[in-house]
Amino acid sequence: MKSWENVIKLSSTDSTNLNAAQLLKSENVEEGTIVHTYEQKAGRGLGQNTWESEKGKNLTFSIILFPHFLPVQHHYMLSKVVSLGVSEYVSSKIDHIKIKWPNDIYWQDKKLAGILIENSIKGSTMNYSVAGIGLNLNQVQFVSNAPNPVSLKQITKKKYAIDDELVLVRQHIKKYYQMLKAGQMNEINRAYIDNLYRFNKFYNFRWNNRIFRAKITGVNEYGHLQVLTSDNEKKEFEMKEIEFLI
Repeated sequence: MKSWENVIKLSSTDSTNLNAAQLLKSENVEEGTIVHTYEQKAGRGLGQNTWESEKGKNLTFSIILFPHFLPVQHHYMLSKVVSLGVSEYVSSKIDHIKIKWPNDIYWQDKKLAGILIENSIKGSTMNYSVAGIGLNLNQVQFVSNAPNPVSLKQITKKKYAIDDELVLVRQHIKKYYQMLKAGQMNEINRAYIDNLYRFNKFYNFRWNNRIFRAKITGVNEYGHLQVLTSDNEKKEFEMKEIEFLI
């Protein structure tokens, strides 16, 4: 089996990221191997967040990567690469797609996809990475308390073949990963900023239970969000430290 062609299909599982991690312990795995399920019972997001996905309706999968070429300090490039791949795939179907920092995919102000990347570090370089992706394809009713989910079917009124869409989204992720391998960091960084949700416009945010107004000015090499407040103060935030307000 060639790299980026191996797909392990599961009818049901708790988490494809956990399955991928177990696979890495038990056997040699080709880079680009996908663990895909039609029912993910305990999908995870950042922190304690969960991912709602109705059985047989959406794309829920993980990709195994071996970015040995990437220094640890540049680990956030993987998040950019996967986010860009997923957003480009969705943008081939609908307009108004943006990447909400750190790596959610938004259509207008609604969440279409979420990404969870878990890394293993060896010395000063990356050992392996598992990129878990949940993308709402055909689900039209959401019952969790997630504030703003949306699916492609809700937007386009079309039904999507899950297996076919998996092949397509993998191609887009592979494209950006190969760019990273080729050292095209500047191109990736520019594309990420060009696609960043709410970039360079003033919006309300919450930090330490305080609401303030600021605009996003960038993301540093460690993945911290950079903003300029309405008081002309520069600040940086780690993941889960700042909340976007609608």
